[in-house]
Amino acid sequence: MSHLVTFLLHWALTAFSLWLADRVFRGLHFADARSLWISALLLGLANAIVRPVLVVLTLPLTLITFGLFLLVINALVLMLVARLVRGFTIASFGTAFWASLFIAFVSLVVGALVSLGDPGSQVQMPQGTVWL
Repeated sequence: MSHLVTFLLHWALTAFSLWLADRVFRGLHFADARSLWISALLLGLANAIVRPVLVVLTLPLTLITFGLFLLVINALVLMLVARLVRGFTIASFGTAFWASLFIAFVSLVVGALVSLGDPGSQVQMPQGTVWL
């Protein structure tokens, strides 16, 4: 049951981040709430399945650019979701690039605020262990 609550929380957090990005960026638009929620769900799935495959396939390029190519991968995944969901449009790659940075930042901040009261999010030190 706790896994379901965690899943729903992450889904809502992603939807909130996408909604906020819709308000900030002119080139990113959702036609209705249904397309927003479906996009949030699909973005979570794409980040869990498609993004790791892209990271592995582009590893040499990512290493050459010192990891900056990961930002391009994030934008491409966002554009893929926009292509798959009816009612979600992104005007250009530039919009997708900056929106993906914005969405990641908002998700990080809101996720950190949400997990402040969660006792499971704290690191537990093993008893009797010496840490150097």
